[in-house]
Amino acid sequence: MKSLIKVILTMVVLLVNQSCKYKSVKTEENQTLIQKEVTAKDILGNPKYLAISYGGYRKTSRDVQPTINELKEDMKILSAMGIKILRTYNVQLQQASNLLKAIKELKNEDETFEMYVMLGAWIDCKNAWTGETPDHDVESEQNEGEIARAVTLANQYPDIVKIIAVGNEAMVKWATSYYVQPSVILKWVNHLQDLKKSGELSKDLWITSSDDFASWGGGDKSYHTENLEKLIKAVDYISMHTYPYHNTHYNPEFWGVPKDEEQLSDIQKIDAAMIRAKDFAINQYSAVKKYMESLGVDKPIHIGETGWATVSNGFYGPTGSKATDEYKEAAYHNLIRMWTNSEGISCFYFEAFNEQWKDAENSLGSENHFGLFTIDGKAKYALWDMVDKGIFEGLTRNGNSITKTYSGDKAALMKDVLVPPSKKEQAITH
Repeated sequence: MKSLIKVILTMVVLLVNQSCKYKSVKTEENQTLIQKEVTAKDILGNPKYLAISYGGYRKTSRDVQPTINELKEDMKILSAMGIKILRTYNVQLQQASNLLKAIKELKNEDETFEMYVMLGAWIDCKNAWTGETPDHDVESEQNEGEIARAVTLANQYPDIVKIIAVGNEAMVKWATSYYVQPSVILKWVNHLQDLKKSGELSKDLWITSSDDFASWGGGDKSYHTENLEKLIKAVDYISMHTYPYHNTHYNPEFWGVPKDEEQLSDIQKIDAAMIRAKDFAINQYSAVKKYMESLGVDKPIHIGETGWATVSNGFYGPTGSKATDEYKEAAYHNLIRMWTNSEGISCFYFEAFNEQWKDAENSLGSENHFGLFTIDGKAKYALWDMVDKGIFEGLTRNGNSITKTYSGDKAALMKDVLVPPSKKEQAITH
């Protein structure tokens, strides 16, 4: 009997040891994957690395910068929902450098924490934001310092900064306050590419510019210039913006309910309109791709920005295109994520959290309400299912637990959802 017990005990010990050894191997494998030095090439277009545009500003002025703790709070929320790449916009202010510090601290606290950054360097023209007439043919003297700061941060945080974007909507001509010619963007992209060649920047760091689809040749032919061709050949990939939301006002042909859908229920009309909105974005993407390929170029194109606001007392609200509400934002977010994930396209969805500085004089202005979260940490309808699943349990923003907007009452939410105008109504108003 004793010998039988000894045999059983020996077998148990062996099984436990094997189990521990297996767990140890699996843990080591996971750590190896996390610790592996990933590059932009590894993460862009990879649906396991979801991307988002991020601004952590909570007040009506950017004079009040988010603290390191506030930034860490946001990073934990975004990480919980599967976000692993952030896009920032400038390095003139402290937010970007503090964000990198915050991510570094989180990585030090938890070796499994992953978050990477597409670091934006703001570019504008001479006299931009000064009250004087902008000179769109001459660049701002501030640009050189902005690029230098971006280089410093990329070298300081090579495990986090994987992309530098030269300019944000800096070439599109409707940016009348500050736009520059493509030659300016080309100059700084070439400068950064030269730093990669000389070893002063990582060879794996990708360089792009993030701009409207038209600026990348997908719209008016007036943008089809020699310098744009050179720029497309110089960047590592194209980061393009597409906004069906804004086009519900400026280019509304796709938005109006066509005659053959007038018999549908209200919700069917809305759902059909959102599919048309997604198709609008796809068409703009395809137009940029077609132009790029016409130049004999074959490189990745990713979505640097696209999104849908949830409040508007202007062009997109009840007296305008009726595009604005949380139901439509959720529909667009889901549709655009499904399309980009299936096609191997990164989508830096705009944006993570509402920011009220963007239209500080008008609290109901649409620019303040593109977030998937409100400023006080409420998850909008697009994320209600994540709240239900407990993904945000234990996380807070500004001291508030992550709860649902409308107190989770969908019937109350739907009262704010308006049907897009019919083609006949559009003809009258336009």
